[in-house]
Amino acid sequence: MTTDGVDSLDDLAAKVDGEFASHRETDEFKTISLVIDTSRSDHSTLIVHVDGKGAKTLADEIEAFLTEHDAYTQREYHSETDIRVLATLD
Repeated sequence: MTTDGVDSLDDLAAKVDGEFASHRETDEFKTISLVIDTSRSDHSTLIVHVDGKGAKTLADEIEAFLTEHDAYTQREYHSETDIRVLATLD
């Protein structure tokens, strides 16, 4: 278990949702989407999809937040406005 109480990807996703809620609470397009990929049971991944103007800056903030919560991160760049931050826990 990590020192801040995040011991599952569900917990981590909830923390990301709480921290970046202003980017998710809208009736229109959501800048941030969260998905937990469990297709590999031995290596589940939280996928934070950042889309829209300013995606790189927001992805930087999200990646720093995930790292502070002991997640290992990796990025997938699909365009300047379409970035995925992948997070796993040890």
